[in-house]
Amino acid sequence: MASIAPSGQAQSPGSTIKEETVTYKSGEVTLKGFVAYDSRIAGKRPVILVVHEWWGLNDYPRMRARRLAALGYFAMAVDMFGEGKIAANPKEAMALTMPFYKDPLLVKQRISAAVRKAREYPQADPANMAAIGYCFGGNVVLNAAKLGAEFKGVVSFHGGLGGAPADRKLLKASILVCHGGADKFISQADVDAFKHQMDSIHADYDFRVYPGATHAFTNPDATKTGKAFDLPIEYNEAGDKNSWDDMKVFLTRIFNSKK
Repeated sequence: MASIAPSGQAQSPGSTIKEETVTYKSGEVTLKGFVAYDSRIAGKRPVILVVHEWWGLNDYPRMRARRLAALGYFAMAVDMFGEGKIAANPKEAMALTMPFYKDPLLVKQRISAAVRKAREYPQADPANMAAIGYCFGGNVVLNAAKLGAEFKGVVSFHGGLGGAPADRKLLKASILVCHGGADKFISQADVDAFKHQMDSIHADYDFRVYPGATHAFTNPDATKTGKAFDLPIEYNEAGDKNSWDDMKVFLTRIFNSKK
């Protein structure tokens, strides 16, 4: 496994990031993901799946995959909807995401398909895998972990907290939740219920709150999108930076852990 710099610093200022669109299958559904990795690093390196917001696999998760690749990871942005579908408005986004909220097992199937694809790459270390997700994607990675996905850890950025119940026999991953303190989509009751579930099974989790940050606070386009669709979301630079830094520390810990 290629070494990952402590505190998550990029391996080299002049790193060369190789990226490509990849096609893979989940049952009869064709999925179109995106892979990025630093071609100058020799050998295998930890794998990070990136799960998109409810808009689909657009430029935002691709940007996050590139940034992870620059940190020395093998990153794959996942297509949850199939055929690379992108929602043009909240109504379309709701229609695309609702099947996953209704059936958490569908989440596991799509994530498992992405894991199988990532493992095909010689640069990928299948023994060291994690997943991060944004909004809808945050809910996806949390549920995948609760349903037994073979991740060392998952990170949810402003993600939903509901879904599958926590089960100590299934949950293998460490969890980091990066939550906006002013998120109007997730109630304090939701937060309390999630923490109670995690505490009840003695899960390894950390719940970070970023003051003043709304839903979608890490996305630089959130303010513009919020105004366009009258949604209570906006970009929060401090929350974005601090949550990314918290993620880097978390990833370094789980991949260097003897657990």
